[in-house]
Amino acid sequence: MQDHPYGWLSIVPPLATVAVALLTRRVLVSLLLGIAAGALITSGGAPLPAVYHFFETHLWSTLIDPGKLRVLCFTLLMGAMIGVLNAGGGMRGLVELLTPLINSTRRCEVVTWFLGLVVFFDDYTNTLLLGNTMRATFDRLKLSREKLAYIVDSTAAPVACLAPFSVWVLFELECIQDGINNIDPSIAARPAAMDLFIACLPYRFYVILALALVLLVALLRRDIGPMVKAERHARLGDPTKGTPVDDAPPIDQPATHWSNALGPILVTLAVVIALILVGGRAALSPGDQSAEQAAELVDEPAPQAAAGPSLIEIVGAADASVALMYGALVGLFAAAALLLVRGVLTTPQIQAAAFNGVRMVLPALAILWFAGTMSRMTGNRGAEGQTQTVAYEFQDYRLYTGDYLKELLPQGDETGAGSTTALLPSVVFLLACLVAFATGTSFGTMGILLPFVVPVSVATIAVDGVFDPHHPLLLASIGSVLAGAIFGDHCSPISDTTILSSQASGCDHMAHVVTQMPYAISAGLVSAVGVAAVGYGAGVWLVLPAQVAGLVVILLVFGQRVEDAAQVPG
Repeated sequence: MQDHPYGWLSIVPPLATVAVALLTRRVLVSLLLGIAAGALITSGGAPLPAVYHFFETHLWSTLIDPGKLRVLCFTLLMGAMIGVLNAGGGMRGLVELLTPLINSTRRCEVVTWFLGLVVFFDDYTNTLLLGNTMRATFDRLKLSREKLAYIVDSTAAPVACLAPFSVWVLFELECIQDGINNIDPSIAARPAAMDLFIACLPYRFYVILALALVLLVALLRRDIGPMVKAERHARLGDPTKGTPVDDAPPIDQPATHWSNALGPILVTLAVVIALILVGGRAALSPGDQSAEQAAELVDEPAPQAAAGPSLIEIVGAADASVALMYGALVGLFAAAALLLVRGVLTTPQIQAAAFNGVRMVLPALAILWFAGTMSRMTGNRGAEGQTQTVAYEFQDYRLYTGDYLKELLPQGDETGAGSTTALLPSVVFLLACLVAFATGTSFGTMGILLPFVVPVSVATIAVDGVFDPHHPLLLASIGSVLAGAIFGDHCSPISDTTILSSQASGCDHMAHVVTQMPYAISAGLVSAVGVAAVGYGAGVWLVLPAQVAGLVVILLVFGQRVEDAAQVPG
C-alpha cells in the first residue's frame, strides 16, 4: 500500500483551526488560517504556490461549486424572507393573539414555550420576537426577566436545529454532505445527507432535553440555582432589569394579522415537500426502468414489481438543496405579494426588509463557505468532485486527512459496543461542547467538526469496507456534534443568541448567563450519560425516556418552589 503523502501533517490544519478558535474565539479567522496552513503543506512550503492554491484551488473552486451555490442562495433567500416576515408583523400578531389568554405564571411559561416551537424557522427571529413581545406579560405576572430570557434562549436554537425547514437545516445538511464526501473511496456505501439528518434526530439528546426541561420547569413549578432568587425578587416586584446597553432593539412594525406570516410559511413548506417528493421519485425511477429494459434484452419476463419506495427512501434520494432553494424563493415572493396586496408594506419597505434579512445571514454564509473549503481541502476528491482512480491522485492540493485518521483508528465490530470505538460519540460531544463554548457559535462548531466526524465515524464502524448507514455510533456521533454545538452555545457568554436573548428580554446579560447555566448543565450532564449509554449498546428509544425521567428527578431533588418562600434570601 502506498504511504500517505503527508502523514501527521494532514491533521495539522483541522487541529490548528480548532486550537485557534479556542484561543481567539474567532471562527472565520480560524478557518482561514487552517486553509492557509493546508495550502502551505500541499505546496511543499513554497509561499507563492500556496497563495495560488489558497485563493484559486480552494476558496474559489468551493464558491463556484453548483451544490454550494444552491446552499448559499437558499440561505440568502431565507434571510430575505425572514426579514420581510419580521417587517410585516404577522408573527408578532400571532404572539399577541395568545397573550390575553395568559392568566397564570404556569400558563405564561407554557404558552411562551409553545410559541418558541411555532417560530421554528430562525433562531434570531424567535429570540427577538418572543423576548420583545412577552416582556410586558412576564412583568404583569411578576415573572422574572431571567426566566423569560431562559425560555427564549432554550427554544430558539434547539427548535431551529430540529425543524425540517429553517435557516439551519440546509447548513446542517451541507456539513453532513461534506463529511460524506470525505468518506474513504474504498467504502462503497454513500448514505444520503437527508437520510442521516433524519435518522440522527433522536440522537440530538441535549437539543431534545433542553426543550423538555423548559416545559418540565413550567409544569412542576420548580427552579434551580440562581433562578430561584431571581424569581423571588420578581414576585416581590423587584425584578432584575437590563442596563441601557442591554435594551433590545425595538420592533417598529406593529402587529398585523397572523396570516401575514403563517401564509407564506405554509406556502413555502408545501413547495418544499412537493419538490422533495417529486425529486425523490424521479431519482429512484431510472433504476426501475433499467431493470425492465435489461430483462427485455435477455428475452426474460420482467421481474414482478416490488412495493414502491418508502417515504424515507424518497426523501433520502431527493436533492434537498434544490427543494429548499426554490421553496424559499416562492416563499419570499408569496410574503412580498401578500404584504403588498394587503397594504401592510410598500415596495421600498419590502426591499429594505429583504436587504436587512440578507445582512443577518451573512456571517452564516461566510462560515459555510470557509468550512466547506476546509472540508474539500482535507478530503480525497478532485477539484471538480471526481473520485480518485489511483491512491492519492490529488495530493497536489488535497491532504487526505480521513485516510490518515483511518490508519490510526481501530476497526469496529458489528455493534461497536464494549470496544474503544464506543467512546467516540462521547468524545465528539465533549469536543463540540468545548469548541462552541469557546467560540460562541453553533454554526462554526458544526462547520469545523462534522466534515471530519462523519468519515472518522464511518472508518471506525466499517468492516471490510462495508458499514451500516444507520449504525448507532455513526448517528450518535453526528447527533453529538449538532447537540454539543448548541449546549456550548447556551453556556457561552459570548454567544450571539445568548446575548440577543438577554437583550430582547430586557435582562442583564450576565444575570441571564448565570441563571441559565444550571439548567443547561443539568440537561448537558444527562445528555452525556445518554451518549455514553448509546455508545455501549443501549437503544435510543430506551435512553430518551430515561433521560427525561432524570430531568424530573433533578428538578424534584434540587428544585425549589418559588411560592414556598416566605422571603427573598440574601
